[in-house]
Amino acid sequence: MNKIILIIQREYLSRVKKKSFLLTTFLVPLFFIGIYVGAFYLTKKSFEDNNALVYVLDDTNEVGKLLKNNKNISFTHSTEELDQALKTIKDAEDNTSLLLIPKDFYESKKIEFLSSGKPNINTQSEIETQLEAVMLNYQYEKLNIDPDKIRNIDSKVRIAAKEITDSGEAKDSDTRIAMGIAMALSVLIYLSLFLYGAQVMRGIIEEKSNRIVEVIISSVKPFQLMMGKIIGIGLVGITQFLLWIILSFGLISIATSTFINKDEFANQVAEQNSVQTSESQSDVSMMASLGTAMDSVNFPELLTCFFLFFLGGYMLYSALFAAVGSAVDNETEANQFTMPITAPLLLAYVLSFGVLVNDPHGSIATWLSFIPLTSPIAMLVRVPFGVPVWQIALSFGLLVAGFVFTTWVAARIYRVGILMYGKKASLKELIKWFGYKD
Repeated sequence: MNKIILIIQREYLSRVKKKSFLLTTFLVPLFFIGIYVGAFYLTKKSFEDNNALVYVLDDTNEVGKLLKNNKNISFTHSTEELDQALKTIKDAEDNTSLLLIPKDFYESKKIEFLSSGKPNINTQSEIETQLEAVMLNYQYEKLNIDPDKIRNIDSKVRIAAKEITDSGEAKDSDTRIAMGIAMALSVLIYLSLFLYGAQVMRGIIEEKSNRIVEVIISSVKPFQLMMGKIIGIGLVGITQFLLWIILSFGLISIATSTFINKDEFANQVAEQNSVQTSESQSDVSMMASLGTAMDSVNFPELLTCFFLFFLGGYMLYSALFAAVGSAVDNETEANQFTMPITAPLLLAYVLSFGVLVNDPHGSIATWLSFIPLTSPIAMLVRVPFGVPVWQIALSFGLLVAGFVFTTWVAARIYRVGILMYGKKASLKELIKWFGYKD
């Protein structure tokens, strides 16, 4: 046991002290927060700078007057001839266009939108929306219908999703939030298992090719070496995850307190609340429903399950990766073995975007969450939708049992393969190694 602890310590410290680990750990949160901040800033700036100038040649002499300027578009009614108007927009700056409204607009429902380059899709969409409103009002008037009465009709149905608990009470629930969390977890667990499992394989291949392993196993058993590597690199992964979470929350708090003026924000909220429009009410309602939906998610259970199934899945797949690393001399040869062992994980990952989220309590999702090779993803996808505790416990128990069995199988291959050089291993050869006696 002491030797395994020493190997764990060596694997852990040798990796956390690397510059690549430190850079990845501290730069990844900055990178993702920078992407979001940059995307938000550039999107905001693009809308601020996206004021389009549209010249209007209106043969109806009435439709053009109904078009309204806003922060994204400005209409200018032109009295020039068509040839002169075309020359004007051709020589003008970018985002300048010409709108031709024919006399038979109400009958043909067609217009022409001309620009010197490719038409701006946002400008085109804005014009289309305004002209559709003009057309709709015209048709209402022809049918002697009051447009205001039509606009006051509210046909939107709001569903208050409720979930019946074991005690018989109904609590708020939202499938969309659960689906989003399930998708994020499936991506995260798939990438992390593959990333850290591959690190175990690379470490073994590197030591094997450098003949370092011959010195190491002179003082420790192959099984002890394999377990030490698996646990040591697993602790590196957990450390990195915890640091990412702490750094992300810390950076978000600093950014919020630095760049957001609380008094100004409060004034903006007060101004928005004073404007009783249907749009503002809709936004407030949406934010309230989002907050209620987030409250319905059991985050302590979710984080606990993520930690347990990440750890169990990592140990299981790392044992398989260790067996592969011991059987080959380089990563090119490893590809023929890594694909079969990661196929179940890939299957669960692909199904998480369809079958698992659409029917999280169905037979397929349930069985996949019990099979050790697929449960790290399948169960985590199901947990946000509400899973009985006994199923979570059974799934984790089977995952631990699968890890123990896999480790035993991998250890029997590892003890022989770790000292094999220059011989290309095949599946038949691996089975033969498994049968060798101690």
